[in-house]
Amino acid sequence: MSAHGAPSIAIDGAGKTVDIVASMWHTEVMDGLVAGALRAVEAAGATARVIRVPGAFELPVVAEKLARGGAEAIVCLGVVVRGDTPHFDYVCEAVTRGLTDVARTHAVAVGFGVLTTDNDAQALARAGLQGSQEDKGAETVAAALATAAVLASLDV
Repeated sequence: MSAHGAPSIAIDGAGKTVDIVASMWHTEVMDGLVAGALRAVEAAGATARVIRVPGAFELPVVAEKLARGGAEAIVCLGVVVRGDTPHFDYVCEAVTRGLTDVARTHAVAVGFGVLTTDNDAQALARAGLQGSQEDKGAETVAAALATAAVLASLDV
């Protein structure tokens, strides 16, 4: 699993709002990712706003709007499962590039919680559900809040 070597990040999110933008595709996996993200927000002492979008492809445009509005931490959650066509590659590349552009253009913390898996079993293993091996929703919140703290500390 990719969690091997992951840092343990303790975050004080008091006074911060985390905008969680979550895809609607793959309901069971997404419900787990969102629940994990909300648990992590609460544990950090932050508040959350959840915004649902149709699919992973729509994550960047909503993240862009939030960044323009002054968001402190944006967590983007989605699932793209490889199929029989190159659609997987196009969606993954567009989402990755789009979210990277938002983070760099606005110097805002954008947590990348988009699972890109070969099959449903791999997505379920990372969804933070009972029996899952990882909780990528919670991990993404921790990364976004930690990045937001670093950005806020920089006097440049």
